[in-house]
Amino acid sequence: MPADPPASPPKAPEPSRPPGGDEGQDSVVAERQEQRVEPPKLYQVVMLNDDYTPMEFVVLMLQEYFMRDIETATLIMLKIHHEGRGVCGVYSKDIAATKVELVQAAAKRAGHPLQCIMESA
Repeated sequence: MPADPPASPPKAPEPSRPPGGDEGQDSVVAERQEQRVEPPKLYQVVMLNDDYTPMEFVVLMLQEYFMRDIETATLIMLKIHHEGRGVCGVYSKDIAATKVELVQAAAKRAGHPLQCIMESA
């Protein structure tokens, strides 16, 4: 007995069109709405003055963790020394928290009581 030829796949139905040839007259167009994305909240990293941490160590921390050149680091260190506090930089929350932790860990390893905090900018 000869084999039956394979059946052809069924055809998809043609989409129905409204009579009169006015294609798309009743269609709905979704408009793209602008999304408002707020920038992340910023925090300033602040070093506090104490009577024990050497000025050279503060300058080193500013150079190493905040990428300040020697002149800028020295000016920030003098501000900390004279005014009791100085802003090292302004960052997003995660980066500011990481910099605070890095500075405090380095100060602890070196045996200095240097305090570094973060505050809303």
